[in-house]
Amino acid sequence: MGVQSEVEHEGFNNMILRKGCENLGYPVETVPCNAPSDHYCGWCAFGCKDGRKKGTSETWLVDLVESGNGAILPACEAIKVITDDSNGRKRAIGVAFSFDTPFGREIAIVESDITVVASGAICTPALLKRSGLKNPNVGKNFHIHPVVMAWGYFPDPSPDAWPAPEKRSYEGGIITAMSKVVANFETSGYGAIIQTPSLHPGIFSVLMPWISGIDIKNRMAKFSRTAHLFALARDKGSGVITSETNISYKLEDSDQENLSKGLEKGMRILAAAGAEEIGTHHSMGPVLKVKQASEEEFERFVKEESLRALQKLSAPMASAHQMGSCRMGVDPKGSAVNPKGETWEVEGLFVADTSVFPTALG
Repeated sequence: MGVQSEVEHEGFNNMILRKGCENLGYPVETVPCNAPSDHYCGWCAFGCKDGRKKGTSETWLVDLVESGNGAILPACEAIKVITDDSNGRKRAIGVAFSFDTPFGREIAIVESDITVVASGAICTPALLKRSGLKNPNVGKNFHIHPVVMAWGYFPDPSPDAWPAPEKRSYEGGIITAMSKVVANFETSGYGAIIQTPSLHPGIFSVLMPWISGIDIKNRMAKFSRTAHLFALARDKGSGVITSETNISYKLEDSDQENLSKGLEKGMRILAAAGAEEIGTHHSMGPVLKVKQASEEEFERFVKEESLRALQKLSAPMASAHQMGSCRMGVDPKGSAVNPKGETWEVEGLFVADTSVFPTALG
């Protein structure tokens, strides 16, 4: 997969994260990526148009097709796992699915000796429930790696400005730098890391608060020079998936505390890197003009906003990764699959995605 840790030209957001951390003395490191060192595509969240990011579409799936041992059906949706209990115990014998044809939607069944479900932490438990599994742990223990963001505006008034005037927020490797300043990896293992997102105009406009027409126009006009950092928490809180569209989730107090700490550090990093304005996505749209603020005003702003952004759903919260909804364990009373990934209820039915994580990754 070509994973390596060199970065020839760092993108706008990541170079700001790195410089801000260095100026504050915060730890910062390079994130290994499955792409060459000169990879500068800011669109990989939508699929790498050059195919230089070595994800599954460029590696394992290619190997599968070239081996002649498999096929890929686009626009395919699994309906249910087919089981047989003629021997007194359920066993998976295939999958019923629908797919597109030139003549419309068709339904087919594939028979199999071994059935592997890898539909993701939201769709996998829903599929297992549709297939008749009754284990109450299917759908529980759902974790999301909650994310909140801070932003900083960096005008480009002169040729010698930093970051360079040609640097744009939507270009460059998406995550090449990371800070573990509040990660707590060496103590509890539960904290927050600080990284950078991939934000293009559509997502940017949704995250930014609506104050007025002229306000959102001004924010959008600054889009290409507005850097974003996010705090991602390893969550203790969890949720329940009843179906793909019926999901409940609740943060624990410690999760909110870790996100607040990460958000505060994010704003400090942006200011230390030279941002002229900083803020969060709070619905009231507060903005601090950093270079006009006193030290007391700056301290009050970052502390108040890092706490306020998590109160009463007043700011958007995202999920970086979904996991844990079919947790692996040694007992069916507390898990959905055994240590080999096989479901407790149905022989020959395995889960092979992030659903099996016993806890949130961290």
